[in-house]
Amino acid sequence: MRRKDKEIVSVAEKLEIMDKCKVCRLGMVQDGNPYIVPMNYGYSYEDERLVLYFHGANEGRKLDVLRANNRVCFEMDCEHGLVEGPGPCNHSYTFASIIGFGAAEFLERPEEKTAALNCLMKHQTGKDAVYEFGDNHLRAVTVFKVSVTSFTGKRKAIAAT
Repeated sequence: MRRKDKEIVSVAEKLEIMDKCKVCRLGMVQDGNPYIVPMNYGYSYEDERLVLYFHGANEGRKLDVLRANNRVCFEMDCEHGLVEGPGPCNHSYTFASIIGFGAAEFLERPEEKTAALNCLMKHQTGKDAVYEFGDNHLRAVTVFKVSVTSFTGKRKAIAAT
């Protein structure tokens, strides 16, 4: 990372940012070309391992790309705000972001899909509820996880005055 002064090294602080973000941009490669999709997500962090969970339709370009090449990059950001300065070159912007890499894996077993969907629901709603999903719901959705191999955090906060 070029700007070490903005780097977040604390895992707890990176997870705090992930808690605030609700959309993750998932980057993939198809035939040598980049392809990016914004998605809602959930995550778990256990034994120093970060796993992201996603869901979507049972067919489409995203799934075709992931089946051909499961390597991904992801990005999420929040805490946005314009900081005005005396002139146009003195303006700035606050943010907090996470960028990482990993490999996607499709979940097939009903109990895996249910656990992943509950993780996603918890993150998106903020409620620690346990949801039941019928077989028809589980068949109607594709659920996959990204086992993260590395992730970094960066923040530009409002300067103290």
